[in-house]
Amino acid sequence: MSTTATAMAMATKSPIPTAPFSPQLPLLPLLRLRPKPLLSLSTSRLLLLPKLPMAASSWNESADDDEDSEESTTAAASDEDVDEKPRPEPVSASGFSFASPPDGYVEPAPFDELPPESPEDVAAAYEALYGPAFSGESTMGNNVFEVKVVDPVDMDREQRPTDDFTERVVQVNRVTKVVKGGRQLSYRAIVVVGDMKGHVGVGVGKAKEVTEAITKAAMNGRRNLVTVPLTKYSTFPHRADADYGAARVMLRPACPGSGVIAGGAVRVVLEMAGVENALGKQLRSKNPLNNARATVKATQMMRQFKDVAEERGLPMEELWK
Repeated sequence: MSTTATAMAMATKSPIPTAPFSPQLPLLPLLRLRPKPLLSLSTSRLLLLPKLPMAASSWNESADDDEDSEESTTAAASDEDVDEKPRPEPVSASGFSFASPPDGYVEPAPFDELPPESPEDVAAAYEALYGPAFSGESTMGNNVFEVKVVDPVDMDREQRPTDDFTERVVQVNRVTKVVKGGRQLSYRAIVVVGDMKGHVGVGVGKAKEVTEAITKAAMNGRRNLVTVPLTKYSTFPHRADADYGAARVMLRPACPGSGVIAGGAVRVVLEMAGVENALGKQLRSKNPLNNARATVKATQMMRQFKDVAEERGLPMEELWK
């Protein structure tokens, strides 16, 4: 007890000296008592950092200078590329001079200075290009109400030349085409055309009517004419065989007075070509179209004696020695 009383007496007699408040003292106790948010602390610290405005501006200026230098370099490179490409010389530098206009030439007036065209002039120009107008009025005296529709078959018949060709019908078949709505019936005609003087052609035509099919086949035969080599005895210069599809035809020359010994389409082709003495045989298929075309092909394989003599450089008398 005595010790405790002594300590209390000493505390009352000698108080702890306190220093007056000054702004230079640290504020740690205050910060501990009143904590502030981190944002305010960071802001206060940023405010305490030294400002360097000159350094930042110099850095920005150096970056801008680098970009300007790069742009100038690329522009210079592009200018060099453009300069390397060849440029056409102007007309005055190349020395080219335009031709002078002929005597009496009058330069036409500009389009906007021409007098306006009347509706009649426009209608006449259109009618001259495209025929009578659909309005029913004609400035050139044409009958716009008369419409002539020409069928292709009739047109071929009208435009068919008056030649010396003779037509021979080989076969007419009825063919059927199956479509979604049913069957479409039509006719196919095979016609051989010839002038009895060494020219013959085989044609095929198909139409809804028999007469139209024959007309088309005759026109097709005229487009496919060939020349058959013949001797003075109206026969072949030599033998020949030919195939067309599944058909095979054999042709042989014959002596005068024998006539045409053949059958089917082969006989028709030989007679229309003007052959008077010959032998013909159908060896395989009996199809008239294939046999007719095989006959034409066999005649094209033949050559005249004079042609062979010219190729060999010999007179014709030497060919039989």
